[in-house]
Amino acid sequence: MFGERRTVKVVKRVMPAVVTIVVTEKLADFEKSLTPEMMAELPKRKDGKTLAIPDELIDSRGMVQVGGGSGFVVEPNGVVVTNKHVVSEGAEYTVLTDDGRKFQAEILTRDPLNDVAILKIDAKNLPCLILGDATTLELGEDVIAIGNALGIFKNTVSRGIVSGLSRSITAQSDPNAPAQEMRGLIQTDAAINPGNSGGPLVDSQGFVIGINAAIVSGAHSIGFAIPINTVKRDLHDLRQFGHIRRPLLGLRYVIIDERLQEKTNLPVDYGALVMGETLHDKGVIPGSPAYEAGVAERDIVLTIDGQKITRDHTIQDALENLAVGDTIELAVLRKIKKLTIKVKLAERK
Repeated sequence: MFGERRTVKVVKRVMPAVVTIVVTEKLADFEKSLTPEMMAELPKRKDGKTLAIPDELIDSRGMVQVGGGSGFVVEPNGVVVTNKHVVSEGAEYTVLTDDGRKFQAEILTRDPLNDVAILKIDAKNLPCLILGDATTLELGEDVIAIGNALGIFKNTVSRGIVSGLSRSITAQSDPNAPAQEMRGLIQTDAAINPGNSGGPLVDSQGFVIGINAAIVSGAHSIGFAIPINTVKRDLHDLRQFGHIRRPLLGLRYVIIDERLQEKTNLPVDYGALVMGETLHDKGVIPGSPAYEAGVAERDIVLTIDGQKITRDHTIQDALENLAVGDTIELAVLRKIKKLTIKVKLAERK
């Protein structure tokens, strides 16, 4: 449990390893990326054509600051973890350490499924954080969130508790980005503001148990963090394979529940109905492991390795703890016939 002295002690231990990430882009590229709606809201220069980007945001190379976030050092040789949505394609990244130093950063890898990215800066003997175990978390545990709040207030600290576990939300990194379902999240009432993204959520011992990732618009005291076990797996993949590996089954599906069963007259009230999202999509992706194993359109995947597929345990959840090359067993309902299909998982590209 946190007391005042405990909080101060933990913050002093964690803060030196928390970094600010500044994202810059060529001014011309930035202006091209703006939508007509965004351009209409921005002021113009005297010529009425060029957008009035404040001069203080433009450096000598014609680069403009377009975003930022937080991160934290996980290896003393300069390996930094942050959110994937903080580091978009086609930009440059500067990492500002707690002691005021600046480093250019390169992206080592991005997680294809989770909002995680791993960066590298050219530094040695950096203070780094110890990664904990989010699977042991319990409701009500004390936590601290640290980050660059609103992109302005460096090293902001907020304290709260674990308010929920295994939460699922749909989030967008920006209005132009597609919505992404995020599952298995830690919910906390510790304040997580824009700019906190990528910073650490730590427990009462100072171990990282999550990455601050999202807030719910219009809600109060509801923030979400990605469990640190995802990062630990990503770092393992990076060391062993040079990139993050995620298993691919190759199915698009709709989760069945009692409501969908009643509406569409399905024979079961659980499972995953294999079907595309639109008329042009296919439920079974051609060339995928599921395709090669013989899974067909309109099949219902009832279980994976004996575990029921439900709204609370989807196919994505079932794959979460599996690896590329694993063989899984699907219990499939095809019209009125039950089948057992074995599938060897491939790597998601």
